[in-house]
Amino acid sequence: MKQLFIFAAMLLFSFNFSYAQLEDGNTPILTEEEIKERKEVIKKVEKEEKQAAKAEKEANKKEKEKKRAEKLIHNIKAKEKAISKNEKKVISIQDKLKKGTQKGKLSPVDIEKMNAKIDKLNTTIAKDKEKLAKLVKKK
Repeated sequence: MKQLFIFAAMLLFSFNFSYAQLEDGNTPILTEEEIKERKEVIKKVEKEEKQAAKAEKEANKKEKEKKRAEKLIHNIKAKEKAISKNEKKVISIQDKLKKGTQKGKLSPVDIEKMNAKIDKLNTTIAKDKEKLAKLVKKK
């Protein structure tokens, strides 16, 4: 749109210049009406350029907001996935611990390590749940 108006203005100016060169030179090159018309055309073109720039800026703003919303949704899904994954790990380790203690194959050191892993995963789950709550609040 902007290019079209610039092209039209340039075409108008080039036509007037070529027309002025064809005249004898007896009449003044530009009359007051032509000057007023040119000023009006220039004002019109500038106004439309400003409106086009404003519309483009608004479109960019909406696009940014859309991307931000998509990213937020993606982060929420990722946190939910991480929480469920860690919860499955905790259950798996607890099952191994239970089976190992029933059979008597685990040493006290192994039991301690498994309990430490479970505690670490539980703290990670708690942190991830807090982060997820913040993300959902933003949504």
